[in-house]
Amino acid sequence: MLAICLHLFLEPFITIKPILTPLSHFLCCPLLHILTPPVGEVTISTTKYTFKPHAVYTFVLDISLSSSNNGQTFSIKRLHLRRAPPLAASRWLPERTRPEVSSRERCPRASGLESLLPLVSSVEETPEPIPTTIKGTIPAWINGSFLRNGPGKFEFGDDRYNHWFDGMALMHRFHICQGSVTYCSRFLRSDSYVNNSEKNRIMISEFGTSAMPDPCKNFLERFLSRFQLPKATDNANVNFVKYKGDYYVSTETNYMRRVDPQSLETKEKVDWSQYIAINSATAHPHYDHEGASYNMGSSYGRSGYFYNIIRVPPPTTATEDSADLTGAEVICSIPAAQSRKPSYFHSFVMSENYIVFVEQPIKLDLLRFMLYKIQGKPFQKIMTWEPRCDVIFHLVDKHTGQESEVKYRAAPMFTLHQINAFEDNGFLVMDMCCGDDGEIIGDFTLENLRRESVQEMDEFYNSLCRNLPRRYVLPLNVDEQTPLDQNLVTLSYCKATATKTKPGEVYVTHEELHGDELLQYGGLEFPQINYNKHNGKPYRYFYACGFGHVFADSLLKMDVRTKELKVWRYPGLYPSEPVFVASPKAAEEDDGVVLSVIITPRKEKSTFLLVLDAKTFTELGRAEVPVNIPCGTHGVFNEMG
Repeated sequence: MLAICLHLFLEPFITIKPILTPLSHFLCCPLLHILTPPVGEVTISTTKYTFKPHAVYTFVLDISLSSSNNGQTFSIKRLHLRRAPPLAASRWLPERTRPEVSSRERCPRASGLESLLPLVSSVEETPEPIPTTIKGTIPAWINGSFLRNGPGKFEFGDDRYNHWFDGMALMHRFHICQGSVTYCSRFLRSDSYVNNSEKNRIMISEFGTSAMPDPCKNFLERFLSRFQLPKATDNANVNFVKYKGDYYVSTETNYMRRVDPQSLETKEKVDWSQYIAINSATAHPHYDHEGASYNMGSSYGRSGYFYNIIRVPPPTTATEDSADLTGAEVICSIPAAQSRKPSYFHSFVMSENYIVFVEQPIKLDLLRFMLYKIQGKPFQKIMTWEPRCDVIFHLVDKHTGQESEVKYRAAPMFTLHQINAFEDNGFLVMDMCCGDDGEIIGDFTLENLRRESVQEMDEFYNSLCRNLPRRYVLPLNVDEQTPLDQNLVTLSYCKATATKTKPGEVYVTHEELHGDELLQYGGLEFPQINYNKHNGKPYRYFYACGFGHVFADSLLKMDVRTKELKVWRYPGLYPSEPVFVASPKAAEEDDGVVLSVIITPRKEKSTFLLVLDAKTFTELGRAEVPVNIPCGTHGVFNEMG
């Protein structure tokens, strides 16, 4: 008699992971003929076995071996089934839950895509407000400014930036009042912009471009400069953010710039590290209903690498015209799973009572950092996509700063932008835009985006990952009494699952938050909701950009209950991130308008501000402005004007 242990994982069909012995390898093939039905009940001889999804089992077989002229034969005399130790579940689960078909393969391949060169070319600023031409009707109740940010200058002298993220920040303001609209724009007078302009060359390194040593220095000075830590950029070209009532523009370093939201004048530079011990912060803070701001920042030192949750208190009655982040505090520090390879993050999840940090497989290889600095390679090159690593959701109580002892794991994916999160009957529901290939961030080089050949543009677009909306659900009440190997999610409207695989660990799978119709629009990104009323609360609608081209070529409204879409799309028109503005007497979640800036590569100076009815998703009006605007990043609506 001989006992052979075979690890068996059941998702979605029963397969066998053989232990490294020749005999188990020999047994594997015959057993597969017996054990290939779906998860459920399996009958072998007269004994019935019940298999649970997302579980790992050990089979102990008593066998008899004999030899004959026809080769080895065996017979199973007894089969004993028991659940394997929890460690085995953790070991095999991630491999079996990776998507068999990527999001790129699920979406139709594109052909005949036009060049986007004019949308990633430098433009001039328009510092003084100019009028626009109104077509249709701009609702008279809209009073305020639509502020947008993004790269607008891609070269200085003979020096050229390499990546779209590198361009100098250009701020835009569409001021809307009583049905009329004016437009102005200004370059952020960051240290990077000023120094580059004075020297007429790239002086400060950006995400995808390393600044070359100053040619005015001697050989030794240029050589030694390779060993100096690079100076962080203050080229805040990602978003407009708000702290204590003041507007700032932000990127992902430790620097922000305070700005005047009406004149777009650049004010003082703010260094996060002068207030709290962090080395960087995201450009996507969250705001609670009391006026406090929350953000995520990283820090590193002798004790390791940490992801930090930051809280900035609400504004006070002080009227002094200066930046003020006093009272900012780190409420929780989460150690990186790999201190030498921490995860990149662009945003985070927040509900009414919880913050979730998503530790994802986009890694920053810190060992390469100084080596690449010596070699003159940019920061972008230290980012790696490591799909063998799980995603870890770190759950933190927003009020106490206490991190849950439970680690929530999921199959590898990457996310840049969250849609919304809310709590429901002991569960945290998280909706986010996700992709299955994190290398896409490095793909947005200017060389790729400026391809003029139709064939080359088609090839580039068809190689890109498509991001799709997903829903994950975290059970909040997991303890020692919580059973193993069964789905803990009991929400009737959710298909997402959560399974306790061992003490202190829960494995979650997502629900696709869309129907097949979305695939023809190339997936979606840049999600927005009715933030003031529904952030951190149950909601029904979100708005986003569809990506049938490298840049967004449609606007989408998604109903998360029915997964139905409403679409605005016209050939040759490329919209910006949609921003929802609620009407003054709104009774329903989608009572209001959606604002988006529309640009085109087909005609010079043909930009317009689009105003859609948020409920019907039909055009109400547009404000045409005779300027060129490059493709941008994020924006906000400032009700104060």
